[in-house]
Amino acid sequence: PVLVTGAAGFVGTHTCRELLRRGWKVRALVRHRAKAERRLAGTDVELVVGDLRDPAALDGAVRGAAAIVHLAAIAIERPGERYEDVNTAATIALLDAAQCAGVDRLVHMSQNGASSDSPYRFLRSKGIAEDRVRGSGLRWTVLRPSVIFGPEDEFVNVLARLVRLSPVIYPVPGGGGARFQPVAVGDVARAVAAVLEARESVGRVYPLGGPAALTLRQMVERVLMTMHARRRLVSVPVPVLYPIVALAQRLLPHPPVTTGLLDLLNVDNTVGDSALWHELGITPTPFAPEELTYLRGITFTDAVRSLFG
Repeated sequence: PVLVTGAAGFVGTHTCRELLRRGWKVRALVRHRAKAERRLAGTDVELVVGDLRDPAALDGAVRGAAAIVHLAAIAIERPGERYEDVNTAATIALLDAAQCAGVDRLVHMSQNGASSDSPYRFLRSKGIAEDRVRGSGLRWTVLRPSVIFGPEDEFVNVLARLVRLSPVIYPVPGGGGARFQPVAVGDVARAVAAVLEARESVGRVYPLGGPAALTLRQMVERVLMTMHARRRLVSVPVPVLYPIVALAQRLLPHPPVTTGLLDLLNVDNTVGDSALWHELGITPTPFAPEELTYLRGITFTDAVRSLFG
């Protein structure tokens, strides 16, 4: 089987289904059985419950696998979950376990902009992990996506929830000039399966992005159009938002934005020529209202509940 870490996560569930569709046997490493059974319902994945930071669970999950797809990571820190532990140390532990078990094929999900020299902790944690993957001696492939969108994402859905929570005025950090190249989760899942099956992908890095670079303001405008909502977009300087977001982090179990994510608005998150079309033959899905209709189902109650988990 192929072992998928983070299999019950946003990208993980789509990737497991795509691999199953292509005939792979999938072993899913998950932390919460109930969540995994709900998200992977109707599939015949082999569920393994455990944490990447637990050596015994990790060794058991890796043993007998033909390949590993490593997706487990966090973009927002929670109590007991630090970037350095989940994104970096857990990846290193996985590499060690793979080598001990004789598993030499790895597809690693990194991040556009990841760098061990980055001043931003999230991107630095992903960059250090990517460096260790490249130097592991395994037959590795690295994927570096821009922001990923889909029904369960925690970026575009947050924009939509803020629409419900902001009935008249919609605050746009820094005027919304931050740039992204949003890529659909289904396209990312197909890219994972494609590189896993391609011998020529070994030792290569693939940037993944959608068909167009968009500013944050343009993305918000398309979200509003999709939801048939009218809001006055008001530019708010990022320094003004910092204390508000910091307070929300202290008071809310699941704040929609963190100060760390505000920092990342300083980083251009576009990839230029995406490998989806140019190298993998996947026609990228546009970030367009007809592809975002799932956002219409978000209610005010949903938006409030999301803040409290």
